[in-house]
Parts: sequence; structure tokens; C-alpha cells
Amino acid sequence: MSNPSEHIKQLVARLPEKPGVYQYFNSEGEIIYVGKAKNLRRRVASYFQKEHEWLKTRQLVAHIADLKYVVVDSEQDAFLLENNLIKQYQPHYNIMLKDGKSYPSICITREDYPRVFKTRKLIRGAGEYFGPYSYGNTVDLVVELVHKLYPIRTCNTPMTCRGVADHKYRLCLKYHLHTCCGICEQCVSNEAYADYIAQAKRIIRGDARAIARQLESEMADYASKMQYELAQQTKEKLLLIEKFCSKTIISNTHLGELDVFGYDEQDNDVFISMLHVRNGSIVQGQTIEYRKHLDEPKEEILAHGMIELRERLHSDTLDVLVPFIPDGFNENLHINIAVSGDKKRLLDLAMQNVRQYKQDKLRQSDKLNPDQRAARILSRLQEMLGLQKLPLFIDSFDNSNIQGTDAVAGCVVFRKAKPSKRDYKLFRIKTVEGQDDYASMREVVRRRYQEILDENGELPDLIIADGGIGQMHAIREAVEQQLGLSIPIAGLKKDDKHRTNVLLFGFPPREIGMKVTDEVFRLMVEIQDEVHRFAISYHKKKRSKHQTESELDEIQGVGPKTKQKILSHFHSVRRAGSAEQDEWVQLLGKSLGIRCYEHFRAKITP
Repeated sequence: MSNPSEHIKQLVARLPEKPGVYQYFNSEGEIIYVGKAKNLRRRVASYFQKEHEWLKTRQLVAHIADLKYVVVDSEQDAFLLENNLIKQYQPHYNIMLKDGKSYPSICITREDYPRVFKTRKLIRGAGEYFGPYSYGNTVDLVVELVHKLYPIRTCNTPMTCRGVADHKYRLCLKYHLHTCCGICEQCVSNEAYADYIAQAKRIIRGDARAIARQLESEMADYASKMQYELAQQTKEKLLLIEKFCSKTIISNTHLGELDVFGYDEQDNDVFISMLHVRNGSIVQGQTIEYRKHLDEPKEEILAHGMIELRERLHSDTLDVLVPFIPDGFNENLHINIAVSGDKKRLLDLAMQNVRQYKQDKLRQSDKLNPDQRAARILSRLQEMLGLQKLPLFIDSFDNSNIQGTDAVAGCVVFRKAKPSKRDYKLFRIKTVEGQDDYASMREVVRRRYQEILDENGELPDLIIADGGIGQMHAIREAVEQQLGLSIPIAGLKKDDKHRTNVLLFGFPPREIGMKVTDEVFRLMVEIQDEVHRFAISYHKKKRSKHQTESELDEIQGVGPKTKQKILSHFHSVRRAGSAEQDEWVQLLGKSLGIRCYEHFRAKITP
């Protein structure tokens, strides 16, 4: 079995479980293998987790010194990108291990009377090519559709306008079968034939909405005339057009050559990705990372990143897609923000790659240094609340009761953004009668910090109330007025659907919005869920104990085991109280059975 370096192990651990293409490099930085995967992490990891049967594969693994990857939308896109990279770089092990199959394209020839056909050979200057496509069957269907819709010639005769004018050609059988327009004998005008070709290009490029509407109209017309067979044939053509219009983004030759950039940030870290597209296919992709030292605007950073990536990938194309306009960039470039269509999908893919790269980096950084993640989250929280010190030690309180009975409270402790369960505290409410959450909160907070003061313990850097403004004021009264302490207090506000969405801080409290993707938001929800779980579990335990204490514990001679026996038999204290003496005696014996029976009889006898 292979023994990968620590560098390779870390790279494999960061790979996403998404479709994409991976590239292996040797120690000289040369691409030695390109592969596709439905699940990048699983596929790449398999190279290093078993002993391979084939000698060529073992040799490949032995020479892997580095790897890179590009995330795509689907396994189909991975096929196409893999094919493009293999053609461009011709990696040593791909040549030996793969058959070098080319994917089909659609060609519209450059002739006086063009033809439309599928091909795997691209001859420069011979025509306009659309593709390649990984789904050969659909290519066949589209070419067939074009010829069914428009009677374009299919013969290989080198036909010219001059030859047609001189009557050098003759009609063939396909004209009589109504599958060819007979342009060879000028049965249609040159303008009509040119229109056939223009409509065919529209279908191939996916711009077939108008044609689809026309077919829908024809289908409805056939149906109204009860010509159901023609209506069904028209429907099949329409379905073919719709299926082709949902083609993969890496398939449009007419897109030409362009660079597509994605941009994302995390605190002071900036990530910029670039996809280089040639003839509608992604042929290169790379992501770089910047560290902001000042508060540089994102427009300026994107401009620097574009220059760097274009130099690395040796791109001089003039067409560029960006998520926003960079600052002070070369005016000769055609910079656009795509809002729809295939270009928008390419831009979305670039953004997906840069976000995935960011997540991989942050996940790896957090794994190697958990304290770094905690520091990042708590620094963000400190900034949001304007705290004087980093909130490394956080307390959170919550009450639990049902209609004022068995009132309890819990305090959970988070240290360095992680639960510190050994520091959790449970409280039974002692001084409050009935259901008064605010008075209960004041009692619990006072008892919590009075105990810390008496023991010269450590006070928290921040207190978080599970409830809103009311609980915050109750905590403040206990902390500041009763104990004379100064501890920052925050609260969590819920929306109409009882979901936390706002952080409260200060007096009077101000609202601080949080995004659900924010790490601070996730920390707040974790704290809230934990303190709620802790208080509820204690309340349930206390209530259950209280419910079984009531009657049976008053009977002399009834211990825990006997009490369990009684409850197992009668299922409730109420049913036990209504049982006859004989049943008690049969269950517990004469002496204890009569004592239990008389105890309950005394309760109901006036």
C-alpha cells in the first residue's frame, strides 16, 4: 500500500465530497495524471488506501508529489473538463492508461450551402464547431432534430453557388422523400437555405425559445383539428429542443475564450479563483489567497488577483466575467457581470470554487489549531458588542417550570467557545413562589456570583440571557445593584417563529442582526440550545421525582424497591390508592399490604 507524504494527506483531507477533476503533479511540478470523480475526496483517497494490482497505477502513485482540483456542477461536466485537460497537457500516465477518446461535436461547414453533422475530428477552418459534448446520444438527437425541422442537405458533394447556377448537380432520392430541400437544383432560394442554417444554429446554441413557442402553437393547432399523430410528433420535437436547451455549461463553443473570476472573504483573508474558458470549455482553474493588512477595498484586491492569476495561467484574453467591477483595471478588457444564461452559470461555478477553497482552508486551519477558530469567533463577537476584552469565559442562564411548580434554573459555561460541562451549575428556586421568571432569574444569578465571590473565583467575561430584554434587566439588577459587579450582559431575541435572529446588548438594549451563516450566530444558537437542554433535563428529573414522592414515601416500611414494585403493578399512585385490601396483601404480604391499604383509606375517609 502507498505511503503518502504529510502534505498529500492534508490535501486529501481537505477535498470536498463533490464532483470535479483532480490533477496529480510530480516533484518537478509536471502534470502526470488527470482524473474525474463523482466524489473528489473518496476517489483521490482510494489511490492511497490500498495496494493496486496494476504496475502502472503503483508507479503513478509513487510519483505523486502534489495535487490540485476543480469543482464542477455534475459528473457530466467533470467528463468534459477531464477531456480538455488531457488534450491540453497529455499527462504521461493518462496516455498509458486511457484510450484518448474524443467527445463528439456538432459541425456546421463553411460552404456555400453548409451541412450540419456530428464529428469527433476538429479541422481548423473547415467549419464552426459546437461542443464537445459528453452525451453523444443527445448530439445524435439534435442533429436529427435539425434535419427534421429544416431540410438541409446531407450529401458530401462539394456544392457551390456557381455549380448550382450552371446546373451541375441533380436531385437525389432524399428530395423525393422530403428530407432535403433540393438546393442542388435551386428548388428553394439561397436566402431560404441560409435561414435554415441560421435556425439550426439557434437550436444548437440553445436559443430556441421562439422555435419552441412556434412548435407549441403548431401542436395546439394539430390537437384542435384532432390530428393527434402530428400533434404527438410535434410534441416530441419540442421535448427534444427543451432537453437540449438544458445542456451543460461546459458545452458552448460560441462562448469563445474568456476568464471567469470568483471572490470571497473571511475576516482578513481574501480568496480569488479563476476559470479559463476556451471555446466554451473550462481548460484551466486556480485559486489564490490574500491576507489583508489594511482595510483595502474588495475592488482593489480583485484587480490585483486578476493580474496575478492571468499571469500564472498565461491568459491574454480580452473577455472577462467578474462578480463586481474591479478598481483601476486595464480599460482594454471587456469586463462584464453576467446576470443570466450560460455566462451566469460559469460565474456561479467560479464562485462555488472560491467558496469551496475558503471552506477547505478554514476547516484545515481549525483542525490543526482549534484555538485559532475560537479566537476568530470570539474576536468577531467582541467586535460586534464592543467589549473591552475577549469573551473567553461566557455564562448563560435559563429557567424551567410548569405553572410555577418544580421551578429550577441552569447555568452553562463556555470557555474558548466550547462547552465546559464540569463548570455547569443547577439551581432549585428557593425564594420565589409561583411563576415569576424574572424574580427566579435574579435569585439564581445572585446565588451564582455570590458563591464565586465568596470563593475568590473567576467571574465571566460575558453573560448571555436565553430570553430577551426582561431577562437582561433581571440579570443586571442582580449583578450590578445587588452584588455591585460590572459584567457585560447580552440577550437573544427570537422572531415570530421562535427562531433566534437578533443579539441584544447594552442598556437600553440595541439590536445586532446576525446572518445564519455567521460563526457567531452558530455559537449563540449552540449556547442557547445547550442551556435550554440543561435546564429542561433537570426540571424533568425533579418533577418526576416529585411525582413519585407524594404518597408512597409517607408509608412506613416502603423503600425505593418496594415503591418501584408498587408502581410497576398499579402504574400510578392514583390507581394504587383505589385498590382493595386483598390486592395489596397479595402484592406485599399481610402486614405491609394492610398498612398501605389503611394509609390510602385514611386519605379518602372524611
